[in-house]
Amino acid sequence: MNLEVVIFGVMFVVALGCSLAMLFAPNAVHVALFLVGAQMALALAFLLQGAFFVAAIQIIVYAGAIMVLFLFVIMLLGIDLRESLIEPLTGQRGVALGLGAVLAVGLVFVGVQGADLAAGGGDGAAALTELNQGPGNVKALARALFSRYLLPFEVTSILLVVAMVGVMVLARRISAVENDRRAGVPAAEEEAA
Repeated sequence: MNLEVVIFGVMFVVALGCSLAMLFAPNAVHVALFLVGAQMALALAFLLQGAFFVAAIQIIVYAGAIMVLFLFVIMLLGIDLRESLIEPLTGQRGVALGLGAVLAVGLVFVGVQGADLAAGGGDGAAALTELNQGPGNVKALARALFSRYLLPFEVTSILLVVAMVGVMVLARRISAVENDRRAGVPAAEEEAA
């Protein structure tokens, strides 16, 4: 048995297990952590296909940055279980189940067709390997990002850091006011009046 087949099997089981665990986990933080596990398994799938840049982006952007932001939002806002059981749009579960079924049929179709679908027939694995040879678009993307678009790239990173610090300051200020109200301390506006 090939080592690549064993790694693919383990990756498939982890991705499917984390995806199913997301559906049935009662805690929102656990759901976010299972989503990180599924995204790591997808990054491994990209590595097996030879798409190293996409695998790195999958880990850095999705499993790293976006999931950390999800966890911050979950922890800062909190989730009231009674509110999460109320369905604001009637019929949304049926629509979600229908769209999920369409997605499942599409995934089964692509799984059955395999690499032949992506490569356009013939020897699919050889065609995919040929597409991933050489530096390709990674080198061109890096050259454009760090030469022509360096200033917008750096400004965007600074804006994201400032926004994250601002959210933390606002959340802390709101929680301090909430704690004062619970303790019975009058607000500053009420003292001035």
